[in-house]
Amino acid sequence: MKALRRLGTVGLVLLSIVALTVALSGETGPEPVTGSASLGTFNRYIFRGYRLGGDSIVFEPALSVSYQGFSAIFWGNIDMREKATPCFAPDRPGRKSFNETDLTLSYTHSLGRFGLTAGFIYYGTKYTAETQELYVGASLDFPGKPSLMIYRDIDAYPGTYFLLSLAHSVALKKGITLDLGASAAYFSGSADYWRTYLPSAGSYAGEKYRAFHDGVIKAGLTFALAKNLGLQAGTQFCFPLSAAARRTIDGHSYNINGHLASVLVFGTTLTFSF
Repeated sequence: MKALRRLGTVGLVLLSIVALTVALSGETGPEPVTGSASLGTFNRYIFRGYRLGGDSIVFEPALSVSYQGFSAIFWGNIDMREKATPCFAPDRPGRKSFNETDLTLSYTHSLGRFGLTAGFIYYGTKYTAETQELYVGASLDFPGKPSLMIYRDIDAYPGTYFLLSLAHSVALKKGITLDLGASAAYFSGSADYWRTYLPSAGSYAGEKYRAFHDGVIKAGLTFALAKNLGLQAGTQFCFPLSAAARRTIDGHSYNINGHLASVLVFGTTLTFSF
């Protein structure tokens, strides 16, 4: 109940700010409600470079609704056979688990080719403490579509995650698109939780973890199956960006959340838009 009260309070503040922004912008024309429902199927779950599961099929259902720049997104992760990793302690080892449900509330506003966004994410996780983030971002509608997002954990794991990304799509022929992307991130922990492993103490009592964290290179094909139905098949290569991100000391990960490794993720996402 305490977590839900925090969710309601932060969400109300965010939506109030967004409503004021909309009022001041003078945009009053009617717009349709849009949205999508999707189901992703992948060989593993990777979040910001962390391996949140082993070699196991995962299903990721999502539902989003948007209206006049406002968006609400539900996302989940179902691991068909949880397996421990250096970054993950499963709630049901060796068994199926619907182990995460996230809720995102956001607002996006365009100024010509320049886009601004702000939002709130609630992470409902069963394998670790639930937490919350606020984020802001900016993007440019130019080739490569560069964007910079900044995420700030305001609850269980205070820290800031900076994400720079690029994306580009090429129409190969009618109904088929080649999608390319890349990203790089830096993380700065600000709470004692993020203290690193100190060999002389034999515990996590070192300096706080701050490092270039994870990188991603991805490619995929999107197929238009019907007017509002699409299928994307793709792969992502995830890898650590620094020695600190992949470092281990005497069998312990330097980062308390676990060390990163190079991992290949592949799968498909079926999306129905409305």
